[in-house]
Amino acid sequence: MTNVWGVADTADRIRDGQLTAVQAVEACLDAIGSRDPELNAFSVVLADRARAEAAERDAAEEPLGPLHGVPVAIKEENDVEGCVTTFGGEANSTPAAADSEVVRRLRAAGAVIVGKTSMPEFGAWPYTEPRSLGPTHNPWDPAYSPGGSSGGTAAAVAAGMIPAGIGGDGGGSIRIPSSFCGLFGLKPQVGRVSTAPNPHLWWALGTVGPLTRTVLDSAIVYDAIRGNLESDRFRAGETGSFVEAATREPGRLRIGWTVKPTSRGVRPHPLHVQAVEDTVRLLRDLGHDVRELDTRLPDPTVAFVPQFFAGIRTEADAVEDYRRLEPSIRQAYRLGFWVRPGVLEWALRQGTKVSAKANRLFDRYDVLLTPATANRPPKVGVLEGANALTAALRSTPAIAYTAVWNVTGNPAAAVPCGLAPDGLPLSVQLVGRLDDEPTLLSLSAQLEAARPWPLVARAS
Repeated sequence: MTNVWGVADTADRIRDGQLTAVQAVEACLDAIGSRDPELNAFSVVLADRARAEAAERDAAEEPLGPLHGVPVAIKEENDVEGCVTTFGGEANSTPAAADSEVVRRLRAAGAVIVGKTSMPEFGAWPYTEPRSLGPTHNPWDPAYSPGGSSGGTAAAVAAGMIPAGIGGDGGGSIRIPSSFCGLFGLKPQVGRVSTAPNPHLWWALGTVGPLTRTVLDSAIVYDAIRGNLESDRFRAGETGSFVEAATREPGRLRIGWTVKPTSRGVRPHPLHVQAVEDTVRLLRDLGHDVRELDTRLPDPTVAFVPQFFAGIRTEADAVEDYRRLEPSIRQAYRLGFWVRPGVLEWALRQGTKVSAKANRLFDRYDVLLTPATANRPPKVGVLEGANALTAALRSTPAIAYTAVWNVTGNPAAAVPCGLAPDGLPLSVQLVGRLDDEPTLLSLSAQLEAARPWPLVARAS
């Protein structure tokens, strides 16, 4: 299989003349042809369009931007001109008339769109098993789930089929698949990246961002796509260059840690507790002040659940044929009948209260450290036969540490810790202050340098 480089390496090689955009795309198409039949990560492969777009990049007199010639994949919830935006299902059939804002910005920076990646319908669950396409498989062991809802993107990047892919995170959907697949996945501050043409993604919960194999790769993509339009309901505060943050030392930080999940009745897997404890020791060795939290993180349920149902209902109301939605999604739609506009606005106010309580911790700490998920990657089929309620119950361990930060809006990242004895990746979560992605990027890059992880999943 032809080597597929990461974002920074691909861009550098094209810039230096060691590689052409066409060659980079052909390497990705070769890798997709080799690995995707087993993994089922891609919903659409735009081979001819990608070749033509790459040829345009090679013919350009000057590079378009920092992603010039870099192949990128797009999660199914984002519009790509000429492709049906399926949201992981079969209820839409009309191709999108224009790119979403994030795809437009990627192309403006020089990226080449190679295809779209699979997701559970509407991103409702943290496992990628849509009825329309069948399950996506984890490239470290195809018997296991890559997580979700950005599971197709995670599998494609981790398997070395693509340098980077765009995902979305409404309850952990960038961080969970990143943790299951051994990737760096930063959920940005809410409003950091435009959700246009949609005014929001699951109200205050959802964000858009890349999944990559390195911290620097993520920073490069974020610097190309971040920013807002007038139509965006949520907007992040000002911050500096992500690339600059990823390439500087973080300084001595105050870091709090806990392994207590926000979901009652959920216990973290011992390997995930060990991963946090190992990271605590490493952070102390790196000179940071690391202390265990003496308080529990707030439970986000009262704010999260109404927004979850409102997100499902908003997206279901917009599809072309409601009858073709999956049964569990139609059931979730009915179960959310009570989330009227007044209830939704109440939930958003509750989210503000949860955020205020959680962010008081940052009076004492610069960064928080937790497990990324409570559970190890489950075997494929975890949602088989599940209705909306059983799917939600099976999803709870995966979102036990992530969902609270969707409610609060804080940036949070899944950072790889290598491989566990079961052969699957380990990961921890780092959480930053509001609008403080730069500290997370600097610290994550320091951990990456101190504890390198495998960058591409082995072929099975």
